[in-house]
Amino acid sequence: MMSEFVTIHEMGPRDGLQNEPGAISVDDKVGLVNALADAGLRQIEVGSFVSPKWVPQMADTDKVTATLPALDGGQYDVLVPNMKGWEGFSRSSRQGTYGIAVFISASEGFSQANLNCSIAESVERLRPVVDVAVGAGVPVRGYVSCVTDCPFDGPVAPEAVADAAGVLRDSHDMPISLGDTIGKGTPDRIGAMLEAVLQAVPATNLAGHYHDTSGKALANIDVSLALGLRHFDSAVGGLGGCPYAPGAPGNVATEAVVAHLHAKGYQTGVDPERLRHAALLAQTIKRNARENAQT
Repeated sequence: MMSEFVTIHEMGPRDGLQNEPGAISVDDKVGLVNALADAGLRQIEVGSFVSPKWVPQMADTDKVTATLPALDGGQYDVLVPNMKGWEGFSRSSRQGTYGIAVFISASEGFSQANLNCSIAESVERLRPVVDVAVGAGVPVRGYVSCVTDCPFDGPVAPEAVADAAGVLRDSHDMPISLGDTIGKGTPDRIGAMLEAVLQAVPATNLAGHYHDTSGKALANIDVSLALGLRHFDSAVGGLGGCPYAPGAPGNVATEAVVAHLHAKGYQTGVDPERLRHAALLAQTIKRNARENAQT
């Protein structure tokens, strides 16, 4: 264990900033991404090609991707929920390697609130996106939301999560991130969910995405490590949450995850001091955005 590497997928510039109420400039977004890259993060989600009507903070993702320098030895990701999003992504100017992320929910209530469609309908929407991305040689990552609890339906059965992950894998052999969207997961329930999902997807292709709303994210990471996961999502400064999930704020902070993993002897490739600088920058951007929203 002492020499094992754990990959951190940094979500702050997308999942972290998308819920802020005030304007955030392209320069601030690019500056945050560059600070994260300088800290050693090599998997960074930088935006999403979604309707600005629903997620206004992501309306300038094309400008962000046009401005960012190539990420040496790494990959930027953007969320692409449908073919319209793919068209926006394919038109955008960018340097370096980019991947896309697609997502479904393990609960019907969240699928209706987030996507205005059933789980089955959401799968049909993403299939052509996956097909065209694979054909173009663009890496694809999948997300499953609400892996223990849904803000609308309540507790989610582990088997429903395994089914959702299996559906994504049927469309393409993609890595899958499992999201505790409202942060109610406990180590016992995360463990039970993972044991079900592991029947369909190997641990090497899974990531844990644990919100820290209830203060259990690091404990949930520990049970995931014990079951073989070596990929985790986090957001610098603990930014963010989902705008369609009441009670969701509180992505686990990247700096907390890195410190926790380093204390256990894992390697991450992340420099804690430079990450601290990125976290301070993230909090400044967040504070300015909220002040802008009040003026």
